[in-house]
Amino acid sequence: MIILGILVSIAAIGTMCWLLFNLAVFALPFFIGVNAATWAYGTGAGWLGAGLGGLLAAGLSLAAAKGLLMLIRPLWARMLIVLVFVAPAVFAGFHATLGIVKHTMPSETWQLVFAIIGAMAVGVTAFLRLAGWAAADPADRNLARA
Repeated sequence: MIILGILVSIAAIGTMCWLLFNLAVFALPFFIGVNAATWAYGTGAGWLGAGLGGLLAAGLSLAAAKGLLMLIRPLWARMLIVLVFVAPAVFAGFHATLGIVKHTMPSETWQLVFAIIGAMAVGVTAFLRLAGWAAADPADRNLARA
């Protein structure tokens, strides 16, 4: 039974890390959606109106980012948009990793060290995913070969 508990714990941690890496790209739209829903609820929109408003705001922010990455040509501007999305992912990765290691390590120094490593891993993963969205179109690649 002890071995089964250890294996289930490892599987749970692996699943949570997989979710964190896959969903880190959507941290900024999530934050925007939550803030929009909170604002809408505060103005009297009710639960349904606040939920729909939050979903709309989150979807629009993600669509705007993808649209800007398709339309903007300079690489520095594309990377700036990507970094705006990576910053909340790093923040979320830091706190998710810190939450995990607080249960496994007594030393606060090592907790911070592993939280920083986790934040960097999540940030790099989010950056690579978003940089894939900002990849140059085929016409730019043909110009680069010439």
